[in-house]
Amino acid sequence: MNIPFWEDSYKDDSVSAFGIKPNDTLKEFQHLFDKSGSVLDVGCGDGKNSLYLAGLGYTNVEAFDLSENAIKKLHKLAVSENLHINAWQQDLTQFVFNKNYDLVMSFGTLHFVEKKYWKDFILKAKSHTNDNGIHIMQLFTNVLPASPDIAPFAVGLADDEEIKELYSDWEILQFKSYTFEDEHPGVPKHYHASNKIVAQKK
Repeated sequence: MNIPFWEDSYKDDSVSAFGIKPNDTLKEFQHLFDKSGSVLDVGCGDGKNSLYLAGLGYTNVEAFDLSENAIKKLHKLAVSENLHINAWQQDLTQFVFNKNYDLVMSFGTLHFVEKKYWKDFILKAKSHTNDNGIHIMQLFTNVLPASPDIAPFAVGLADDEEIKELYSDWEILQFKSYTFEDEHPGVPKHYHASNKIVAQKK
């Protein structure tokens, strides 16, 4: 059974699989968010983006990830920083919305489930987003083959600009199609092709 590289990082408090700084796009658009709004961090990993928002005073931050080790690490980090985040272990394909959100964000996660599942998730997330709510979604595309470190798990690579079509009825504040160099603890440098979208419900 293949085990993704990030599981070892989640078990080790001395390293971070994906860095400790919040995503630049989150910081760029945070002026549009209300600190009392409801936030959902999808595929949160060990929580760098959720921890960032909670540290700024956001009071309704929820986060989930498939990895139990990631959630354990997030909880430890939150306690160490005296922050409250409602985080739990969850399979994206089985997530059920029972409330509306003002911000739904997902960075580098959706392509790890089959395309039909991430498309369905986005459609449901849109219908459970409050007016003027924001989505920030970033996923890998098939412009480049999946790198060896994620190839066994990247079962839902998007076509370029495919995610943009799902937000045709929202205001698209930013869309980027790009490639970037990446590296992780114990993994050689490699490249990914990605789409990132920031959209607002009007």
